[in-house]
Amino acid sequence: MPQFAYICPSTLEEAIQHLSSPSASIHAGGTDLLGCLRDRVFHTEKVVSISRIEALKGIRETPQGGLGIGALTTITEVARHDMIRGRYRALAQAASEVASPQLRNQGTLGGNICQKPRCWYYRGEFHCLRKGGDQCFAVGGENQFHCIFGGDMCFIVHPSDTAPALVAFEASVRIAGPTGTRTVPAEEFFVSPSQNLEKETVLDRGEIVTEVILPQHPPALRSSYRKVRARRSWDFALAGVALALTFQEDRVVTARVVLSGAAPVPWRSHDVEAVITGNRLDGKTISQAAKAAVKNAQPLGQNGYKIPLFEGIIEEELLAMTEH
Repeated sequence: MPQFAYICPSTLEEAIQHLSSPSASIHAGGTDLLGCLRDRVFHTEKVVSISRIEALKGIRETPQGGLGIGALTTITEVARHDMIRGRYRALAQAASEVASPQLRNQGTLGGNICQKPRCWYYRGEFHCLRKGGDQCFAVGGENQFHCIFGGDMCFIVHPSDTAPALVAFEASVRIAGPTGTRTVPAEEFFVSPSQNLEKETVLDRGEIVTEVILPQHPPALRSSYRKVRARRSWDFALAGVALALTFQEDRVVTARVVLSGAAPVPWRSHDVEAVITGNRLDGKTISQAAKAAVKNAQPLGQNGYKIPLFEGIIEEELLAMTEH
């Protein structure tokens, strides 16, 4: 490990002050940060641990009838919380699919949505575009796990399982920083390569995710998260989908469909939403939705298998929605 100073502030204000200095990195659960430092993905001179800030922990009901989840709430707590399992099923499912039990016990919700890409060129000894280089090595290299949507110049896939569920539920991310606090819709929190090649989120220097806010949803909401991976307990998504649908009798009234393992950001599939909204989820509609999910896909040389994979999981999850 490279040498760095380790600071453990007890207040949010103190943490923001330390993180505002150049070459400082935030430490929550540390399951991603320490690996990045060990592998020299980026350099830091100061690690600022926020683990002692009690205000960033826990799950609460909001006055508006939703839930507020502190950024330091562990993934295990999210997966097991009764109100999340009851009201926001897709998020509980997504949290239960993250990594291994040990990593879920250590990792936090804030860290999960802010983690760095898992591309082996970015994580390896390659001076790629995301690290200030002049090419994406995945284009002509080993790209079987890379994106089929939104790649543009960089073809990473977003590694978070919880992020697609948060986007599907229209969650918001509360942020604190040197200039005050702000709240950003989860769908706008993530940054695509076309916006900025070196950032994954809208966070600026010194800013910290403090809380994720889930809005109240009607009783008719049905949700799910499905993840397909090579190994059951350890891998990131080859393909996945978060669904949040509301029904009136047997027709879909509103739909939010967000793909994981597909793009550099949680990828909202407006094409699928357009097919199913206002319709019954019968065989014809579901088949059309599966095809719509991949109609604009642009696979690389080794990841074309993701197209039938996404078609299959969309069909299966929409069919499962009719069995509620």
